[in-house]
Amino acid sequence: MPIRMRILTVYHSAAPGRGFARARGTDNDIYVHIISRLMSTSLTFLGTGGGRYATIYQTRSTGGMILDSNGKRMHIDPGPGALTNMSRIGMDPARTDAILISHCHPDHYSDAEVLTEGMCKGGVVKRGELIGSVSVMEGYEGLGPRLTPYHFNMVGKHATARPGDIMDVCGIRTEMTMSLHSDRTAVGFKFNTDDGIISYVCDTNYRDDVASEYINSRVIILPITRPTKARIRCHLCTEDAVKFAEMIHPDMIIFTHMGVRMIQDCPEKEAAYVEGRTGIRTIAADDLMKVMICDTIDITMTVPLSSRGAV
Repeated sequence: MPIRMRILTVYHSAAPGRGFARARGTDNDIYVHIISRLMSTSLTFLGTGGGRYATIYQTRSTGGMILDSNGKRMHIDPGPGALTNMSRIGMDPARTDAILISHCHPDHYSDAEVLTEGMCKGGVVKRGELIGSVSVMEGYEGLGPRLTPYHFNMVGKHATARPGDIMDVCGIRTEMTMSLHSDRTAVGFKFNTDDGIISYVCDTNYRDDVASEYINSRVIILPITRPTKARIRCHLCTEDAVKFAEMIHPDMIIFTHMGVRMIQDCPEKEAAYVEGRTGIRTIAADDLMKVMICDTIDITMTVPLSSRGAV
């Protein structure tokens, strides 16, 4: 079936064979049908909100994100709204190949149990991989566990992730990185795809040794919960994104896990501040945004099924 997308305007970075693209302005209603563009790696943001109040009031969805690479689909941090937004865009939970959960807070795990059953086709087929922090898989200091032997017996593989671990997840070398968070077992993920290293930073305080674990990342997804001059403990703010940029020098930085104040203060303005300070392309993700990563990095919005006409 054709894929309906907004027309993309492509830009190129200084790095050979690298670049990015973004859809034209929101008032441009021109669409194209893409019949057979095979993108090796893509990210789909099922939710870009985060933190207690953005989750409670669903200021934005908190459904985490999907990484598709080499024919495999990994769902990272399926919090509230994950399954709802999958339904909205026609994404089948049964096509999920792995679920990864960074830590044991509900904005990161709440849809994981049902998604696990979806991945296993209602528990009928033993398949898929389930990866989570110690708190999620085993319980730690009053947190969790949030997944149990009931779920472990459904899947083809399950594992507890600790900082420093390296795992093969769906054929992709995946490094587990440290986090300085209130859940002391929290981990980030560094995916070594054929299209470069895609890194997902977990909620954390900033520290140079945390940031340095993501060196060589091509795309880095940062949980920027708070805007400039509004820091809270155990989370990142806009100033920390500048430090990550100066340490890592990725092709692109993507903000997600935005709290209510960040959303109200205009995330695009905060992203522009980081880009102006560092020269590194920085964007604030939107719910249902898709990032396609190949020789270029292309950005578009996924159109909900209810908004589509005949295709």
